[in-house]
Amino acid sequence: MRTTMRLRWSSRDLTVLFVAVLVVLPTLVMGECTCDNEDQDRNKSEALKYKGVAIASILVAGAIGVCLPLLGKKIEALRPEKDVFFIIKAFAAGVILATGFIHVLPDAFDHLTSPCLSGKAWEFPFTGFVAMVSAIVTLMIDAFATSYFRKSHFDKGNSTVDEERGGGHDGHVHVHTHATHGHAHGSASLSADASTDLVRHRVISQVLELGIVVHSVIIGISLGASESPKTIKPLVAALTFHQFFEGMGLGGCITQAKFKSLAVAIMALFFSLTTPVGIAIGIGITNIYDENSPTALIVEGILNAASAGILIYMALVDLLAADFMNPRMQSNVRLQLGANASLLLGAGCMSVLAKWA
Repeated sequence: MRTTMRLRWSSRDLTVLFVAVLVVLPTLVMGECTCDNEDQDRNKSEALKYKGVAIASILVAGAIGVCLPLLGKKIEALRPEKDVFFIIKAFAAGVILATGFIHVLPDAFDHLTSPCLSGKAWEFPFTGFVAMVSAIVTLMIDAFATSYFRKSHFDKGNSTVDEERGGGHDGHVHVHTHATHGHAHGSASLSADASTDLVRHRVISQVLELGIVVHSVIIGISLGASESPKTIKPLVAALTFHQFFEGMGLGGCITQAKFKSLAVAIMALFFSLTTPVGIAIGIGITNIYDENSPTALIVEGILNAASAGILIYMALVDLLAADFMNPRMQSNVRLQLGANASLLLGAGCMSVLAKWA
């Protein structure tokens, strides 16, 4: 005999069930939201802690890196005329080259080819175009600045020679006068070459710092605006080494430029502060900054592409070509091998860091 059980709901039962759903369901939802809010607050506080560590470590690493080659005045082995300086500079040039190719240029491609940028205009390869124009403009600045300062030096030299000739030494022996003038012209020629090299080193150091500063600020803003501890944590170590190696390259150029102490201090301080200041700006605009907005993508993409063009040109032309074609290195096989190994090591180390930063 089969017995059938049927549930019969009265209107009173349905009313009680409806009230229970209205009371319990919001409580469950609010409980989940509270947990989510607590997790978000915990992530924000943890991310802020890592950002503070990043500011301190990057500031110290950058200062040490840029000041290390400047110690050549105190440490004889680090002076520009020593072989060790060529090897350190080759390592730093490899770091800067890898920064342009591996770190900055791919980021520019990602930004300017993002699906968030709509329109046919963005089908044009703006990244390569901006990097190319940036490299050409850097070449023009390098050439015009060197030419201008060289001409101004020769004008001063010619006026000095004219004043010496009008000084009234007609009574001296003719042979002595020729010998003196020959020595003076030889010294003037050597002085002119040295002055031209000095001017070129100064232009190189200033343009190189400009390229480094641009992408350092962008990196800092991106890190400061991030609220994910998992993203920030590996970046702290990677950017610390990144800043240290770049500082070595810039410090080597500043050393060869032979600036006055005040100018050296300003350039070193400016380099050391760029990424930490960028992080501070990123922290300040966290609530309004959207890295996927069209404006942010375009601005960061163009600046990164321009920075990549500057860094690649400076590394290949002004740092590597100038040193590797130097007669001193060309005549020393041991120095050539050491510099090439150092170049590959620097580029390799910086390329490996691209996995985290």
